[in-house]
Amino acid sequence: MTATASFKPDVIVIGGGLHGCSAALHLSMRGVRVLVLEKDHVARHASGVNAGGVRQLGRHVAEVPLSVASMALWHRIRDLVDDDCGFESHGQIKVAETEAELETVRARVAELNALGFTHEEVVGQDELRSLVPAIADHCVGALVSRGDGAAIPFRTTFAFRRKAISLGARFQEGGAVTRLSRQGGLWTVETADGARFEAPVVVNAAGAWADRIAAQVGEPVPLEVIAPMLMITARVAPFIKPVVGATGRTLSFKQFPNGTVLIGGGLLGRAVRDENRTELDFSQVSVNARTVWDLFPCMRGATIVRAWAGIEARMPDQIPVIGPSGTEPDLYHSFGFSAHGFQLGPIVGRITADLITGGSTDLPIAPFRVGRFADTVGQHSVRPNAA
Repeated sequence: MTATASFKPDVIVIGGGLHGCSAALHLSMRGVRVLVLEKDHVARHASGVNAGGVRQLGRHVAEVPLSVASMALWHRIRDLVDDDCGFESHGQIKVAETEAELETVRARVAELNALGFTHEEVVGQDELRSLVPAIADHCVGALVSRGDGAAIPFRTTFAFRRKAISLGARFQEGGAVTRLSRQGGLWTVETADGARFEAPVVVNAAGAWADRIAAQVGEPVPLEVIAPMLMITARVAPFIKPVVGATGRTLSFKQFPNGTVLIGGGLLGRAVRDENRTELDFSQVSVNARTVWDLFPCMRGATIVRAWAGIEARMPDQIPVIGPSGTEPDLYHSFGFSAHGFQLGPIVGRITADLITGGSTDLPIAPFRVGRFADTVGQHSVRPNAA
């Protein structure tokens, strides 16, 4: 639904990816009037073209409480957005190819157990064969999170959008935010097409462009623009249910119900941010293909039919920025998910709504404060693909 002159939002959300749509939904559920501004169209970038992994597995320790809480929402996602989002929970697995890698995952589980989390477990070779019969013979075990799974990113983001609209949220697409200013307790947001919008509160969920919003309020961040690549095969006979990664290599591997296999894991192409486009690095695509060749001998005759990359934001410490601005009141950040934000979308939207409507949240977000970069922002180099 397009915004109209008569609609006076309480909150403007900048960015129509999953995190922006989730914030809009959770705010709308509480009776807050929300306007989402998206420079292209909803789910145009990372939220529509990622691998769709819904995982607690292998999370940065700071993210684990959020991930566990978000997984509870995923397991009742239809109740939240009136759509199952293609979510299937067949577990996620990180394969260990050597005894040294197996020791690494054992240490990981011990660390999580000490913190009170039990969703990850180590399995040996026999259990790994039971879970993934097609895995290569040399693999010795794995790290497993049985409640994890995958969903369809584009479908998910639009489900959040539709439900938010049904509760009164408005969306304005096709105009990039160019200026953000505040006067008299009111934010003014201007877009490239000459439009102006006002609201008491703003959420910066602008993804790979969020640093430009943050810089306008005196909060420069060392955001790097990246282009994680994915490829998909022609249909093959069904042979695997869980999502599979690797302990010592970069991999995200899963088969869809139609037989196609998605291969990714974070190897990067080149992002050209100001032109809204990406370029594939075929030398890196071949690295992913080699990993699949080694781990899944049954895939050696498969045909790759398409490859692509989305535009994403990565932070130097690999965890996002979530929470209030440190320089301005009534401004909240939700960006920099570093190529693993899809599973967190439902809970981070709730956290943002908690902060705006209640001033606090019951989940630990201190590690994600934007101010953690204040003393180091000038020390981080930016790669050429962050143009």
